[in-house]
Amino acid sequence: MTHSIWKAKFGLSAVVVFLASVLVAPAHAARIKDIAAIAGVRDNQLIGYGLVVGLPGTGENTRSPVTEQSFNAMLQNFGITLPPGVDPKTKNVAAVAVHATLPPFAKQGQTIDITVSSIGSAKSLRGGTLVQTFLKGLDGEVYAVAQGSLVVGGFSAEGADGSSIVGNTPTVGMISNGAIVEREIPNPFGSGDFLTFNLYEPDFTTAQRMADAVNSFLGPEMAAAVDATSVRVRAPRDVSQRVAYLSTIENIEFDPAEGAAKIIVNSRTGTIVVGQNVRLRPAAITHGGMTVTIREDFNVSQPNAFSQGETVVTPDSEIEISEADGRMFKFDPGLTLDDLVRAVNQVGAAPSDLMAILQALKQAGAIQGQLIII
Repeated sequence: MTHSIWKAKFGLSAVVVFLASVLVAPAHAARIKDIAAIAGVRDNQLIGYGLVVGLPGTGENTRSPVTEQSFNAMLQNFGITLPPGVDPKTKNVAAVAVHATLPPFAKQGQTIDITVSSIGSAKSLRGGTLVQTFLKGLDGEVYAVAQGSLVVGGFSAEGADGSSIVGNTPTVGMISNGAIVEREIPNPFGSGDFLTFNLYEPDFTTAQRMADAVNSFLGPEMAAAVDATSVRVRAPRDVSQRVAYLSTIENIEFDPAEGAAKIIVNSRTGTIVVGQNVRLRPAAITHGGMTVTIREDFNVSQPNAFSQGETVVTPDSEIEISEADGRMFKFDPGLTLDDLVRAVNQVGAAPSDLMAILQALKQAGAIQGQLIII
């Protein structure tokens, strides 16, 4: 793989234009496991609401009805009821949102990592402990229970005069293995006569090549491409045999299709990435720059003595126009990316100029590929 990097200055900041090309790169084999996933075998998001206690005065710094209600509910679970009108003083408590990802095939009793984020006015969660929190899925069922001491990477400090400093994010922490799985999520791995592989990047050619590779290895009519994303493969009904069966299939190698010809332009950063298969039709471009400078000077008109005139300020405008040397270069049929990079470097166009050139070429129908501006 050959990479051509072009750097230019635009205004007062340096902008790097990156043109990535694969000019003579051969097709590389890829494993099925690296470009596709089994349909239905997926992660699931969990979320919960809880309290972090034990904070050194960095909890809720204002009276929060939600935090107070949650704190009172927690005390009631232990048989403690505060008298009416008693302020629980929740400066050592923070209301938090707890979220985690439940991986496929997670079994009851296994542990997963969790992330804890403040949702109130707490200044820091450092030193706090998350009390038992239920984590629910999209269906409202509890799939895990979280609890433990937080690890917070950020910090905050405040002086007596009101000055303060904050490093990173002290209101977000993590607990490794902080949640215990209580419920398993079913998946279609062990049911049906087929398993479906979904490509991470849909492509009709890749799907067909994948099906052909499986058929070449296992036998005819064992796999079939359903569409640009899915490839359906026959599978044994015995679940114990499916593990070894899939272990073999996911390591089959084949040559995926080359990506579509694309030019990606990031107008905010000045980054331009040109794909391998981009070609240009015959075209000619002239590149030049014109700078118009308008300078305003002010002259003071002073009247003679005893003339009863008034002193006035008169503007004096000066306009200067400078034009850089323009150059024209020609694109022959079938121009490769390497030729394009060399032509741009010879002209010395800035990133903004190159974006304008690419847009003009696309409007003229000279680009064989997609021009995507983000």
